[in-house]
Amino acid sequence: MELRIVHETCYDYAAPVMLAQHMAHLRPSAELAGQTLLSHQLSVTPEPAQAMEGEDAFGNPRHFFALQVPHDRLCVHADMAVRTEAPQPLPESPAWEAVRDHFRYHAGAAFDAANEFLFASPFVPRDEAFIDFARAVFTPERALFDACEALMTRIHAEFEYRSGSTEINTPALTALEQRQGVCQDFAHIMLGCLRSLGLAARYVSGYLLTQVPEGQARLIGADASHAWVAVYCPGADGEDGVWCDFDPTNNRCGLGRPGEDYVTLALGRDFGDVSPLRGVIQGGGSHNLHVGVTVAPVDQFPVADPATAQEGGR
Repeated sequence: MELRIVHETCYDYAAPVMLAQHMAHLRPSAELAGQTLLSHQLSVTPEPAQAMEGEDAFGNPRHFFALQVPHDRLCVHADMAVRTEAPQPLPESPAWEAVRDHFRYHAGAAFDAANEFLFASPFVPRDEAFIDFARAVFTPERALFDACEALMTRIHAEFEYRSGSTEINTPALTALEQRQGVCQDFAHIMLGCLRSLGLAARYVSGYLLTQVPEGQARLIGADASHAWVAVYCPGADGEDGVWCDFDPTNNRCGLGRPGEDYVTLALGRDFGDVSPLRGVIQGGGSHNLHVGVTVAPVDQFPVADPATAQEGGR
């Protein structure tokens, strides 16, 4: 499947911003299995005085840019095309306790890069409340990926997706208690459950192709960025481990991604590592934020003025 994604972010400031520095995670890696980056273009208005590309600590492409002229509006426009492959079914996996024990420290243990996704992170603490929630499906000797799929399904069934019910910085424990949120919250809750059990799991940001109701046209800017979870299972006898993806918002999973209609943008410990755009400014006062995302097959992409973009979700 070949998909085109346009992601536009605009800030309108109440007062001029005099200086600004921003970091963007708006380019997929070219080295993800099952996904090929066909093209990518990032434009910033006003034109930055300084701009550079690089990688963050997790290997994600990122763009830094600095603005040194007064401005009361900032627009960042990312336009990309990606080819995706259908994921493989979940592979067989050992009991989840065996995977947990793999990560426990012992002398002479081989280094495993997945260790960095075991611990608490700013948006995802380790807490007994997560263990209590996960205990019903992480029963003794249950296969890791079978238990993860059951946890995903439980979150999907018992939590209400409600836009506006949480903020970007809503604690995962609060979302767990209120049993509602958006995809970011559901991903953080699942991460909290897995890490509290001693398992390695990472946050995945990306996009999902939505289906347009029959007889209606696809709207520019009406989609949103998406988030889900990837869980690690180490390989046996020195073999490479595997990451399997689980989307508790839509109850879908697979090896490498939940479906062919998913595009992986960035990987991290939680939302804070891979937020699409963040920065520091001097001046500006209050602001209005407008985010528009459009995801469509390359040959069906609608033609419209990006300025019509609607406010997107998380």
